[in-house]
Amino acid sequence: MDLAAMLISGLVAGLAAGAASCAAVQGGFLIALHPAGARVLATFLGARVGAHAVVGAVLGLVGGALPMSPAVRAAVLVVAGVVICAHAVRRLRRGPSCAARAEKGTSRAAALGAATVLTPCGVTLSVELVAVSSRSAASGAVLLGGFALGTAPVLAALGLVVRVAARFAAIAGLVAGVVTVGAGLRLGGWLPELSSSAAAAQTVMGADRVQRITVWATDRGFRPGVVAVQAGDPVEITFRTAGNRGCTRTVAIAGRDVALPETGAVTVRVPGADLRYACGMGMYVGYLEIAHEPRNGRSPPGPAAL
Repeated sequence: MDLAAMLISGLVAGLAAGAASCAAVQGGFLIALHPAGARVLATFLGARVGAHAVVGAVLGLVGGALPMSPAVRAAVLVVAGVVICAHAVRRLRRGPSCAARAEKGTSRAAALGAATVLTPCGVTLSVELVAVSSRSAASGAVLLGGFALGTAPVLAALGLVVRVAARFAAIAGLVAGVVTVGAGLRLGGWLPELSSSAAAAQTVMGADRVQRITVWATDRGFRPGVVAVQAGDPVEITFRTAGNRGCTRTVAIAGRDVALPETGAVTVRVPGADLRYACGMGMYVGYLEIAHEPRNGRSPPGPAAL
């Protein structure tokens, strides 16, 4: 694929993802800058595009050596959320008096803009995998830089909206920080597990003693969200998508990231044991749970419908 095609692909992916995934997980950085003038906003967005281009170049050059594991990414999300909360609390305590110093915050804006590359949304992770497969520094840089540029309009609009209401922006930043921390904790599996009241779908046992289940990855989570499995026998989960542009296109499962197509299916084999998986942003989770009742060799019912 030539550089022009890579740029167009990145822009289209960014425009599609910016309104949802990226704004949700990275908007808190922008809110933390409030009150920010046009120069600060432009610095933030420029640093964000530049950082993504650099990471894209590195990914294209060295292949898969750089991507962070789900556990590391979860820790980064928690730290980022704490930083966002700290900025929001400071804004609430200082009030609008710090507005006069907003235009002097370009260095902080640049730092936060560049830091967004450490908290990728689900679609960003998919684009990063394309950059890895390109095996070209130039292609990777153009692809991820174009992606960041495509998400810029939504983030710029967010920056302009929060500029008009300092207190609202601080509260929104605090909420965004808490949500980011929660997403990191869910992604890392560091929140206490609660018993699910939802009925668990069951796998179908094949003649080869492999349990099989289909899970739909939608833009609102995984369906079914809970699957009952038999201990000991391996499980094949077929993740299916249909026009999915949300964070569930990347599944963090068994310590690795699995990228899903916008429409299609990917099958993952895991042990027959209690297992928790999450979308790439930690927003949605799914479970495999050991079934406590024997099946007596009968075929269990299929998964619940969407």
